[in-house]
This record gives sequence, C-alpha cells and structure tokens, in this order.
Amino acid sequence: MLETLLIRSRAVPPEPPRRRGATSVGPERDRFGVLRGVLSAVPWLQVGLGATIVLLAAMVPWATDRLLTAMDQQIIAVDVRGEFVGDSATAVERAASAWIGKSYFATDLAEVKAQLEQRPWIASVAVRRVWPGRLEIDIREKKPLAYWTDGRLVSRSGELFLPSNPEVAGRLPRLAGPDERVREVISMARTMSDQLAGYGLGFAGLSLEQRGAWTLTLSNGIEVVLGRDKVEQRFERFITVYENRLASRVDEVSRVDARYSNGVAVQWKSDVATAAPKS
Repeated sequence: MLETLLIRSRAVPPEPPRRRGATSVGPERDRFGVLRGVLSAVPWLQVGLGATIVLLAAMVPWATDRLLTAMDQQIIAVDVRGEFVGDSATAVERAASAWIGKSYFATDLAEVKAQLEQRPWIASVAVRRVWPGRLEIDIREKKPLAYWTDGRLVSRSGELFLPSNPEVAGRLPRLAGPDERVREVISMARTMSDQLAGYGLGFAGLSLEQRGAWTLTLSNGIEVVLGRDKVEQRFERFITVYENRLASRVDEVSRVDARYSNGVAVQWKSDVATAAPKS
C-alpha cells in the first residue's frame, strides 16, 4: 500500500534582498577599539607613581625653605677656641661678634672664615653652627719661626707676615733674603742649626744676599762667611776647623771666612779691638 508521507518542513524566512552593486561585509568595525587598545596598554600605575615622585621632588625645596624659615632665628653667641700667642680670644670674639643677631641659617660660614683669616696672626679658621643659635669658631695661629728682613715674621710654613706686635714672638733667629727665596733660606737654616747643635753651637741667624752670598751667625756672635758657591762644603770645612782648632778659643773668635779652597781665615776679637779707632 502506497502511503503518502507528508513532511512538514520548518518555515525558513526569506533572505533579505541585497542592494544592487553592493558587496557583503562583516560586522561594523568598532570605532573606539584602537583607542581602547592604546589605553589598555599604558601602565597607568607607573605613570601615576612617576607623576607623584615628580610632584614631591618639586615640593621638597619649597617645603625645606618653609621649614628652615620657621626654624630660623638669630645668632645669639659666638664661642672662640684655640691657643693664642700673638692674637687673643677676646679680640677674635670681638671681631666675630659682627655676626651676632644675623640669621642662624642664612649666615655664610665661608664668609666668617674668610674675614677672620685676614687677621695677621691667624693661619686657619673652622666655623660650625651649634643649634639653636651659636657659632663655634676654632682658631689655629701661625707659628713664628724667625724674624725676617725689615721686622716681619716668617712662619714655620714659610709664610711672611707683619702683625702689629711681632715682639710677642720672643727671641727667635733672624733670617734675611729675597722674599721669593724664603723657603730656601728656611731649609738651609734648619740644616745648619741641626748640625751646629751637635757641636754645642747655637744658631742665631742666616742671611742670603741678593747676589747669592750666604752668611751664618752663631748665638755666640761669631759670623761665618760662606759665599755663593759650594756653601755646604764650606760649612762642613768650618765645622772641621772649629772642632779641631777653634773650640778651645771660641770666645776669642769674631769672624770666620770659609770662602778659601783649603782652609778658613779667622778674625780675632783682639784684632778687631786693635783696629778700632780710639775716640
């Protein structure tokens, strides 16, 4: 028996009509997709942190200035420390009192140092602030080694200076010579002084003439002429002659000329007295 099978099919909606001449495309492009992609790629945490650091760095000087301004006050005292021979703590304190009443933080310590180091006796100055309103000043004086030409003093470091009171240096050797050769004179004086001490002779002075001739003076008044050439050898020759011939008669010697090649010429005090004109 032939059965007729009826298949009920699902209704299919008709395909929408296409516009003539148009091509089918995919979904419409997201207009803000690229922008969202860029924004999602930016490390906003790092950017925010960096901006915060920059802002804080810009505010630090301002905040520091405001803090110092709030804390600032006047200098109320100056403390001076050091060992004084030529200058005095009172005089230095009087000079430093010019900064009392000035700003504690705004005062330029380098200026204080420079001003005080202009004083003839002062070799160096160290200045520091002490909270809440004091300055501490440490002074190091020049140590005089000898008197120099025209009454000036020469320090152990070879610096020439002329204070108003050079006499406070006491008894010192007398050195003389061109200013530009002061260190050479000091070096020669130290060498000779050390050697003389080994023979019981005191060093009183050394002179270097402009033309280069050296003259030594002993503490007993004897003058030793050494000339310009072979000064060290001539000095050694004098020492030898003194040790062998003159030590026993040292009180009779007035002057020794060591410029001879094989010996020295001695001038005796008796000869000087005889040659002196009678008044």
